[in-house]
Amino acid sequence: MFPIIILALVFLLIAVRQVGRVRLEIWQVMCAGAAAMLLSGDIKPLPALEAIDWDVMIFLFGMFAAGQTLELSGWLAHAKFEIFKRARTEEGLLLVLVFFMGLASALLMNDTLAIIGTPVALLLARKHKISPKALLLALAFSITVGSVMSPIGNPQNLLVAVKGGIAAPFLTFLKYLAVPTLLNLGAVFLLVRYFYREEFRAVELKHSQEPVKDKDLARLAKVTSGVLGLMIAAKVLLVSVNPALDFRLTWIALAAAAPGLLLSRRRFEIARKVDWSTLAFFAGMFVLMRAVWDTGFFQGFIARSGADIAGIGPVMIVSVIMSQLISNVPLVALYLPVLQHAGAGTPALMALAAASTFAGNLFILGAASNVIIIQTAEKKAGETITFLEFARIGVPLTALNAIIYWVFLRSS
Repeated sequence: MFPIIILALVFLLIAVRQVGRVRLEIWQVMCAGAAAMLLSGDIKPLPALEAIDWDVMIFLFGMFAAGQTLELSGWLAHAKFEIFKRARTEEGLLLVLVFFMGLASALLMNDTLAIIGTPVALLLARKHKISPKALLLALAFSITVGSVMSPIGNPQNLLVAVKGGIAAPFLTFLKYLAVPTLLNLGAVFLLVRYFYREEFRAVELKHSQEPVKDKDLARLAKVTSGVLGLMIAAKVLLVSVNPALDFRLTWIALAAAAPGLLLSRRRFEIARKVDWSTLAFFAGMFVLMRAVWDTGFFQGFIARSGADIAGIGPVMIVSVIMSQLISNVPLVALYLPVLQHAGAGTPALMALAAASTFAGNLFILGAASNVIIIQTAEKKAGETITFLEFARIGVPLTALNAIIYWVFLRSS
């Protein structure tokens, strides 16, 4: 039971972020938890290395490097003007942010949007004197919800689409999940608008375009964005035609990182500014979660409950709860064979994809994109979001998400 105790302590320390006068960062807490597992012998060094999902690590590294190319050049801040210039008020800005980032995450993947969207949210907050917390939370919730309706919106959806044997995955996801996802993006807007209502006044915004900082790097930034778009389009096309033709997400990330890392004179600066602390967080998380899962504690809990774990309601409840404890990708990898063995239909598989994704709105650790946003904001601007600040909106939002998806999937 030692891993369960350590898991509880990790959650507690991430919630309070303070021990005496020492301020703890999320990655430090998670890595300490992983180190405790190794020192106690609950997981050996070799299994710990095997527990780390290197595809995820390489994907994040590539996208962090690509994001640095976009940001250091100033091209990202320069381009955001075209997207947000039509927002006349702060409320309109929030609406554009929620729906643009949410819909973009369906194709660019939510982790990607977390990486490149955080600097944009911080810049908008600074320029228009809006609380960074409000826009960062809007970004976190919208990219989580928006990624639900696409088989490539996040890794767990891709796993459901490919391993679940779903025919025409893009059309199937849109059929079952597009409408409720749009409604849930509206819920994100309304809740953030309500909890931060003092920030959204009826004041007309004045937009200005940021200058490009480095013209040479900006050209490579355009190449980076073009490569990213082409690789995503190729993935969408190939998966639509034949899932067997699919290629790894890591290829997209490495291709996007290549222009900056290989062709820029600032390649070492780009590599140095990669968010290594977030990569350390994920490595620690994989090790800790493997040790926790190996105890069999949660599997036994599910087995003893006697619940109909193939029904839409139970699938959603189990997915939301377990995603907080073992992360959504491992949950889907373990739950999917159970559903297939039980003869679950497409609605149940869509419930697994949806619930394991919007579970990220409940607490900070429910989605990798949440951690990326918070770590990036702390590193770049000294802004942070506490466990309680996140949960204050996340808990009611997750309840609304669950109700809306459950109603639509039950009637499908």
